[in-house]
Amino acid sequence: MLLEEEGAPGEHAVDPGAQGSSDGFVLSNGQEDEYPDEDTDPILEAFRLVKQIVGTGSRPTDARWVVDR
Repeated sequence: MLLEEEGAPGEHAVDPGAQGSSDGFVLSNGQEDEYPDEDTDPILEAFRLVKQIVGTGSRPTDARWVVDR
C-alpha cells in the first residue's frame, strides 16, 4: 500500500494475471480474511517494489497499481 499524501485513498500493487486466492491473517476478534491473488504481489516482487520506492522516492512504472477507494 502506498499513500501519496496524508488523507489520500492509497494505492496497492496488483498481479492481474494471478489466479485463485490466499489466506490473509487473523484479527484479534477472530476474523479471518481471504484475498484474491490478483490483489497481491509475490514476496520477491513486493521487495523489489519497496526497494525502489525507498531508494528513489517513486514507485516503479512497470508495476500495476490500483487506487483503494
